[in-house]
Amino acid sequence: MSNSNPSKPGSPVWKSLETLIAVFTIIMIAAHLILRFAFVTSETVQNFPLWAVLALGGTPLVWGLLVKMFHREFGSDLLAGISIVVSILLDEYLAGSLVVLMLSGGEALEAYAVRSASSVLQALSKRMPSIAHRKIDSRIEDVALDQIAVNDTLVIFPHEICPIDGTVLEGHGVMDESYLTGEPYMMSKTPGSQVLSGAINGESALTIRAEKLAVDSRYAKIMEVMQTSEQHRPRMRRMADKLGAWYTPLAVLIGLIAWIISGDPVRFLAVMVVATPCPLLIAIPVAIIGSISLAARRAIIVRDPTALETADTCRTIIFDKTGTLTYGEPHLTEQIYANGFQLEEVLSLVGSIERFSKHPLAQAILSAVQAEKTITHEATEISEPPGQGLQGIVNGHSIQITSRKKLLKQQPEVESQLPEQAGGLECLILIDDQYAGTYRFRDTPRTDGLSFITHLSPQHQIQRTMLVSGDRESEVRYLADQVGIENVFFSQSPEQKLEIVNEETAQTNTIFVGDGINDAPALIAASVGVAFGQNSDVTTEAADVIVMDSSLQKIDEFLHISRRMRHIALQSAIGGMGLSMLGMLLAAAGYLPPVAGALTQEVIDVLAVLNALRVALPPKALIDFTPGSTV
Repeated sequence: MSNSNPSKPGSPVWKSLETLIAVFTIIMIAAHLILRFAFVTSETVQNFPLWAVLALGGTPLVWGLLVKMFHREFGSDLLAGISIVVSILLDEYLAGSLVVLMLSGGEALEAYAVRSASSVLQALSKRMPSIAHRKIDSRIEDVALDQIAVNDTLVIFPHEICPIDGTVLEGHGVMDESYLTGEPYMMSKTPGSQVLSGAINGESALTIRAEKLAVDSRYAKIMEVMQTSEQHRPRMRRMADKLGAWYTPLAVLIGLIAWIISGDPVRFLAVMVVATPCPLLIAIPVAIIGSISLAARRAIIVRDPTALETADTCRTIIFDKTGTLTYGEPHLTEQIYANGFQLEEVLSLVGSIERFSKHPLAQAILSAVQAEKTITHEATEISEPPGQGLQGIVNGHSIQITSRKKLLKQQPEVESQLPEQAGGLECLILIDDQYAGTYRFRDTPRTDGLSFITHLSPQHQIQRTMLVSGDRESEVRYLADQVGIENVFFSQSPEQKLEIVNEETAQTNTIFVGDGINDAPALIAASVGVAFGQNSDVTTEAADVIVMDSSLQKIDEFLHISRRMRHIALQSAIGGMGLSMLGMLLAAAGYLPPVAGALTQEVIDVLAVLNALRVALPPKALIDFTPGSTV
């Protein structure tokens, strides 16, 4: 990875060095001016601080530029390196020191804008437990994950993370698998249920049998995919480098022509000093910092400044389903009753026993009870035996809540009475061993989903909108119809999501929006990765942008902040370069010597930076769509 070598330009150590060089240069230039205007006649004494700047500051900066050249990275800062070298050769030490200040100061500002972040792989590793609780007879011992063998018996205590893929042997409870599978619900676990490594256990201890080695478990596979996507992450070309690609050779050409025509190499230095692209090196980072600050005030954390430069150029946006275009919570959406049963009666009886259940759909039923203001009753003999669902006695009636598969196994003759299967989750209700009804549940789409999706093309030039989810086809297509997305991919593993994002990113810049661990590889692979909320440290480490307040309006705000930053940064950069071009022509004609050229460039920098600072001023509005119903 590009920043793994501390001595390489762009690494955290190198950025700290650039900050120290900037501070040191300011102090030394001030010392030079004090000595000069204190009537110290010795030029050696006057120039000693400048020599120190060029030796201690200029040398590492020029070395860094040479390293970039070796890797064929010809950025706008190449002019600054040429200016430093030429100023030393022509004894123009003050001009060279000012260029060192320009270069290191711009890099220091950019380093300030970039928040250091730990590796996504480190976050993944830290999340997993290092030990597991192995059960041998009645004794429990802690062992390292690599010591677990297939068929070992393990105990998962409440709120622990499951260390390995396996099958439940004893216990009843729930696990949060949403960030691994894309399923939006807490999943009920009883003997015979499958558990996934990386899932978070609920309030009950579970005893499981290991079905795979740790290195073969689901979580380990996600880590492998993550490592692949991190190693092959596309390198975004910075705005300053794109502009510098034509500005740098043009400036060198003007300087060479001035030298050849006049026969004076100082003319070349003067042109180089005026040409030093500080509107690129300073104004653009200042605009980025201001935009990062504006975004932070609106609960949007920008971890990678490149995302601000890139987002407005993205033409494809890819959404995960759960927690992004939906709220990630099940709701009771349909109640179907058999002949002879009424809504209020059945809901009252079901609600009376669901109060005692840990099933992921229990809260949805209780919410419906509360919304309908249904009266519940005292329940007795509550039980949830393996394979039988939830059972209880209410007002002398036996109540059983189970699945279609389990009911047909018990009473195959009732199949003709059941409604056809549909998308979403369902539970079936028996009252006194007689089929009474079916409840259906769905993850609720966000109310502003349709209006947000439909405005992306006309307002943000998004040409392709995609929904890529690990959830089932019926659920994904239901949501896609609700929000107006035609390009749909369902039942996608993290590996498949990564492949889709890589294919799309190869064609155009992409934005990926997700919130789960299974989204992390895709977040890294996309041109811009946006994470909803802070549900997972892994996801926030993988993302370029974190939306703290999970809202589609915040996505729109980020897109507008990106566009505004690009416009103001380009104004500052191109306007500053235009003034620099005028200064270069004057220097080429002999009207601006090197020191005067450096000072002129500083004035241009101030104007460019003042314009760039406008980006931090909040505009009147940062959204351009009207939230409406998806229904």
